[in-house]
Amino acid sequence: MAVPAQHIAPRHIDCPPFMDQRPGTSGLRKKVKRFAEPHYLAMFVQAIFDGAGDLKGGTIALGGDGRYFNREASAIILRMAAAHGIAKIVVGQGGILSTPAVSNLIRARQLKGGIILSASHNPGGPEGDFGIKYNVGNGGPAPESVTEAIFAVSQRLSGYDILPESAGTIDLDRPGTQQLGSLTVEIVDPVADYAALMEKLFDFGRMRPWLKANRILFDAMHAVTGPYATEILVKRLGAPASSVINAVPKLDFGNHHPDPNPAHAEELMARLWAADAPALGAASDGDGDRNMILGPKLAVTPSDSLAVLAANATLIPGYAKGIKGVARSMPTSRAADAVAQALGIESFETPTGWKFFGNLLDADRVTLCGEESYGTGSDHVREKDGLWAVLFWLNLMAATDKNVPQIMEAHWRRFGRHYYSRHDYEALDSAKANDIMNGLRGRLSDLEGRHGIELADDFRYQDPIDNSVSEKQGVRLIFGNGDRLVLRLSGTGTEGATLRLYIERFAPRTADLHLDAQVALAELIGQAEDIIGIKRISGRAQPDVVT
Repeated sequence: MAVPAQHIAPRHIDCPPFMDQRPGTSGLRKKVKRFAEPHYLAMFVQAIFDGAGDLKGGTIALGGDGRYFNREASAIILRMAAAHGIAKIVVGQGGILSTPAVSNLIRARQLKGGIILSASHNPGGPEGDFGIKYNVGNGGPAPESVTEAIFAVSQRLSGYDILPESAGTIDLDRPGTQQLGSLTVEIVDPVADYAALMEKLFDFGRMRPWLKANRILFDAMHAVTGPYATEILVKRLGAPASSVINAVPKLDFGNHHPDPNPAHAEELMARLWAADAPALGAASDGDGDRNMILGPKLAVTPSDSLAVLAANATLIPGYAKGIKGVARSMPTSRAADAVAQALGIESFETPTGWKFFGNLLDADRVTLCGEESYGTGSDHVREKDGLWAVLFWLNLMAATDKNVPQIMEAHWRRFGRHYYSRHDYEALDSAKANDIMNGLRGRLSDLEGRHGIELADDFRYQDPIDNSVSEKQGVRLIFGNGDRLVLRLSGTGTEGATLRLYIERFAPRTADLHLDAQVALAELIGQAEDIIGIKRISGRAQPDVVT
């Protein structure tokens, strides 16, 4: 138990800075073994406390996806928060909070910010990955100005402050208020507030009878959304308990890769391709911010999912008055742009990373946002939200009495189809990956006007709200016929480099809309190799993951 005394003196631990603490697309991610090294986590936490603004006397949130090292990290952060003078931390019971639930908690309680412990869709366990990121007061990921300030602090630190272990520990499993020195720690139900928000947005009364006549299968992937899906789908909507599989969060995600895509959700894919497939299949990732949507023998691309939600938003109670605009990451297909044009609303193209949507959402310029990496969300929080997307599809199916294939058919017949695929080359030698990127960057001016390429550039984004600029966000090759090739290095891996090639071809509504994506894109995939030479330079015969 924690010592009740209010004035336990913190200790200053001398330590030189670590040079590898620059946050990536979504916080700092490394192998567990790196984070578990003496002082490594503590030094980055100190950088957050010193670089993220004035947190002294304030209240922040803390939670994670329950992966290996989550509890140990939580204990260190709580002792450091007490030493820093933070007044209160709101923590999910067991140290558990999904990323969208943290965002909701920050917004609902008007907190200063929050710390999320997760490596998202990356594997867990002692040999797996761990991560930490800071979310600001709007509930969203820290913008680049803040992450760069945190990194700058991390490079000049000479140590960190922490309460001694004699100050006691916090029981993360006991709801209610506890004290650690001068720090108040409130342990809360991680699901309740989030579930209440979902009931405000969606028509649970309409979804319940649909679930009596139809089946859903949700794969929680032994990650954080298991308790959320059980509470909402089973307890509140009345679906059978068997509707949620892999529902118990595990330290190593059951020794699986908690990434909701066809390559990693093998059990779910098999069930949806079976003769007795449920009407709707879905999955979420490690920290609950990603989603995959499936119908019988049909996988909906994240790009198409965003477009469908935008086109049908007025059928959902929370969006019945219409949407203000839609935003997508640059590599995401332009399917949502077509919907925005038809609806007469704004559309925006941003760099990869949910943090780039924050200003647009806060300025009421957009309502829905999405990324090709299985992320979709809205202005209800400032993070992508996996279970929210599943409930949106469930509500849409109940409102239209259409199944997933019928919804997609109607959408393509109205807007055309953007055939789309992503090819991932994982754990590449970093030097070779950079050679491929830099080699292509060096030829951009020569490529325009050749191979049918109309525009060849390195994506540069100027935020329309605060005019901040982000450079080198991925190479775009846009062809005169509308085809697109995009190449970028991922910022979410922890081992080597991950190179991602995005391929997009538009088929008008009068064309063949039912081809396999790899067949429809085969010619463009061949052109990509001729122009970029990923296989030739890397020595890889094929991508590691195709989605």
